[in-house]
Amino acid sequence: MILQCNVDLRACTTLALPGRAAHYTKITNAAQLADADLAEGPRFILGGGSNLVLSGNVDRLVLHMAIPGKRLAKEDAEAFYIEAGAGENWHDFVQWTLIHGWPGLENLSLIPGTVGAAPIQNIGAYGLEVSERLHTVTAWDFERQAFVKLSRDNCRFAYRDSLFKQEGWHLSGRMAITSVLFRLPKAWQPNLRYADVAQELAARKVTEPSAQDIAAAIIAIRQRKLPDPAVIPNAGSFFHNPVVDAARADILAKTHPTLPRYPQADGRVKLAAGWLIEQAGWKGKALGPVGMYEKQALVLINRGGATGLDVRNTMQAVQAAVRDKFAVELTPEPIFL
Repeated sequence: MILQCNVDLRACTTLALPGRAAHYTKITNAAQLADADLAEGPRFILGGGSNLVLSGNVDRLVLHMAIPGKRLAKEDAEAFYIEAGAGENWHDFVQWTLIHGWPGLENLSLIPGTVGAAPIQNIGAYGLEVSERLHTVTAWDFERQAFVKLSRDNCRFAYRDSLFKQEGWHLSGRMAITSVLFRLPKAWQPNLRYADVAQELAARKVTEPSAQDIAAAIIAIRQRKLPDPAVIPNAGSFFHNPVVDAARADILAKTHPTLPRYPQADGRVKLAAGWLIEQAGWKGKALGPVGMYEKQALVLINRGGATGLDVRNTMQAVQAAVRDKFAVELTPEPIFL
């Protein structure tokens, strides 16, 4: 393991913002985390950098998780159990499971980032959250100086939330996820709850879709809507879809009947943040070098030369516009460091 100083992190994040790490090392083996040099001082655990806004230089040790590996850990009569290292590319991992005949993650195709970062944010798309397929998380606890296993219930998952965020471990660097074990049921059923997916499959004349068919449809949808970070730096969907009480949703529906609304199990209603942003006039609009993407208002993009302050200024302007028009608060998905 090599500790480096004053390392440029721009290429480690999909927003390509300037910022240098005081100290940096790449973790390619879980055993490296027990090194005494990593035990003291502030840390930050970096995955694929797709959900991160650099505010400037990082005065701490950055541990860049790059642990590889994926395998069928076991199977029983009901499910396959697939384990992957924290550094595995998420999309590549999902496609690998499908190639091997282990469906269940196809709705999460083409989400940027790594396997290890997926539980922290409880990533989700097109009617599925990763928590629905997660079995256990293995992590190194720097405070205990030991590996720990967390079950799905232990992780306290919620909408784009988990124990790792609730306890601030993603920012304090207390825990570093080293691998994730997924449970993929053998009794697979297609998840077509989102109209976009059903419409794409219909356009492809697919009437009885396989998991690969659904993955291909979702990849096509995402490629049409979302910019490639290698071409246009971005952090994907920048705001959470706000969840409001049913009474508030009914009031909004009367004045804005085309507002997409998604009833939740607890009686509240999820609103489409992208729709709110577009109606507030921010689709394709920029404030300096940062703006909202012209094909998807939910995506904040770096048009070139942006800083973390530019991102924050645009974020606050969008929040104010949505608040003024709808009296709804938007909260950002990415971590600000």
